[in-house]
Amino acid sequence: MDRLQAANDELLLERVRANDQGAMADIFDRYGSLVYSVSLRVLKDPGQAEDVMQEIFFQLWKNPNTFVQGRGSLGAWLAVVARNRAIDVLRRRKPTDSVDEVVLVSKTNISSEIERNIMVEKIRELMKSLPSEQQKSVELAFFEGLSHAEVAAKTGDPLGTVKTRIRLALISLRKAIQA
Repeated sequence: MDRLQAANDELLLERVRANDQGAMADIFDRYGSLVYSVSLRVLKDPGQAEDVMQEIFFQLWKNPNTFVQGRGSLGAWLAVVARNRAIDVLRRRKPTDSVDEVVLVSKTNISSEIERNIMVEKIRELMKSLPSEQQKSVELAFFEGLSHAEVAAKTGDPLGTVKTRIRLALISLRKAIQA
């Protein structure tokens, strides 16, 4: 997150502290889908995810000082709060079936999952060996889902340079994996 976003979030929080409902609506518009998606990923229940989202934004409205500026971004803080609150909801759930009656079926092929995890770990290590410009471009494109043009806009580099960096990084990774 850039400094402009952080400053904008701080201004919105100042307005929330002054009971400005419009500022709270702006924060919700900016981060509501993030909080909901994190909650839904943990709970796998849209209704409960909405409840968690509502609780979090209500808490922020009632006590905007729970977020401490300088200890991270507002978005990251909200994501962590959503995850933790959703986990709390999971822990409070009462099991409806007897443990003896529950049959766990796994659609996951354990050996393939282990191979995939080993490959992911190898790629992580190989990424560290890439030049920092290539690392950043690949991370933005593949881990944050940005297009080449968006990566160029975010880094301030020319589009052709970004495409070349990503291509060279992928070639290097492919060679290292096949070796």
